[in-house]
Amino acid sequence: MSGLIDLDAVAGARSTHKFARLSASKARVVLDLIRDEDLDQAREELQFCDRGAATVVSKVLESAVSNAENNENLSGDELYVAECWADEGPTLKRWRPRARGRATRINKRTCHITVVVAQLSEEELEMRAERLEASGRRNADSDRAARVAASRDSEEETERDDDVVESDEEQVDTDEVAEDVSAEADAPNED
Repeated sequence: MSGLIDLDAVAGARSTHKFARLSASKARVVLDLIRDEDLDQAREELQFCDRGAATVVSKVLESAVSNAENNENLSGDELYVAECWADEGPTLKRWRPRARGRATRINKRTCHITVVVAQLSEEELEMRAERLEASGRRNADSDRAARVAASRDSEEETERDDDVVESDEEQVDTDEVAEDVSAEADAPNED
């Protein structure tokens, strides 16, 4: 019993996809990529993974994150993949006709995929913040907010400059300009 996972001992929010139409061995290859990774890294790994199981595992991961946020009141920024595994499900047995009247069996395998996400400890959160600060990377949300604020400030300056330019211009009487133009047109051309 030492190799089995005690489901009650695993803390965190979980999500399970039962009877997924792929083999457990193919799902395990993808699950090994995201095990013990923080949420952003796991999402990135799944996004760029070329295996078909990655889309199914990605949906299970997002469901587990949603369960953590809604049921356990955990912040999505502080989560990591604590456990993930794939158990074998029932196998659909089909047959294919072959030469000389024989038939061969086709096994359409299924699996049960489980992903458990948990909150990072305080020490891990501090180490993660230090790594982000040392690498010079910032939060994308704060970067976007800063860009929007800078854009709004530049728009306000442009509006103020437009107001100043309009007040500095001379007021030109359009009637006088029209009379000058018509007088020039009526004058005989001596060329």
